[in-house]
Formats: sequence, structure tokens, C-alpha cells
Amino acid sequence: MAEDLFELERFHLPYGFKLISGGQSGADRAALDWAIDRKIECGGWCPKGRKTEDGILGLRYPLKEATSSSYLQRTEWNVRDSDATLIFTLTPDLDGGSKRTADFCQKRGKPFKHIYPGVKPESIVEFLKRIRPRILNVAGKRESSAPGIGAWVCGYSG
Repeated sequence: MAEDLFELERFHLPYGFKLISGGQSGADRAALDWAIDRKIECGGWCPKGRKTEDGILGLRYPLKEATSSSYLQRTEWNVRDSDATLIFTLTPDLDGGSKRTADFCQKRGKPFKHIYPGVKPESIVEFLKRIRPRILNVAGKRESSAPGIGAWVCGYSG
């Protein structure tokens, strides 16, 4: 089993650390669940109406609604409001919303790391140690376009 990429002994969370995400099924929600289960502050932007592919995002997730129901607006706002982004996919190629996330990071000069099967956990820990994000955005594929992504992210993050 993969190591916990957020393992506190290897990456000491900075004071005031917050994990943000867009609340979509799959990678987004797995990251939020990880933070909530560990009582780590979390939040971020979700589309107006708390829209997700599998219905309305539950109130368990402390996300703010964007002014638009567009997934792209919340994606860009989460990049804007973070210090760095982790993008989880099941393939080495970025496409769709995951590619747009990377594009927004590049446009705003924000560091990001693309994580997919085969990426060593040590490289992620090194990225986090080097960047030391106080606000970390976690993004990636939704469950319908990458079946099993949520479980894989949960397995990756311990």
C-alpha cells in the first residue's frame, strides 16, 4: 500500500494549514474526507447550488458557493486562493478539468504536482516540503471519468 503522502512525520503541516478542493466526486471529495477525518481545516469553492455530478454537495463539506454554477469558475478560484495544487488522475496525461486546473496554475504562477499511479510518494512529500503551502488545493478526476479515483486517492493519502 502506498505511504500516507500527508504523513505528519515527513511533512509537518505549517501553522494554519488548510486543504481546499472543489467538492466534486472522486479526487476532490476524497481529499476533503481525509482532512475532515483528521480534523484538519478544509474548505474551498464549489459551484453555485453546491452542484456535483452526483447531486448536491452535503453540508459535511464546508465549501463556499461560487457565483456561477460553472465548474471552471470554482476551479480557478481554488487555484487563485491556494499556495499550491496537487492534481490526482489515473493516467500520466492531463485532460478535461484536470488540464484546466494545471492551466490555471500556470497562468497564475502557482506550483502544482500531477499525481498518478507510478508517482513515488517521496516526490510528493519533497514537493510539499519545498513549497510549504499553507493553503493546499487538491483537484483531479471525477469518479465518472476515472472510476476508482476516490478510493485510489484515499489509499494514497492513508
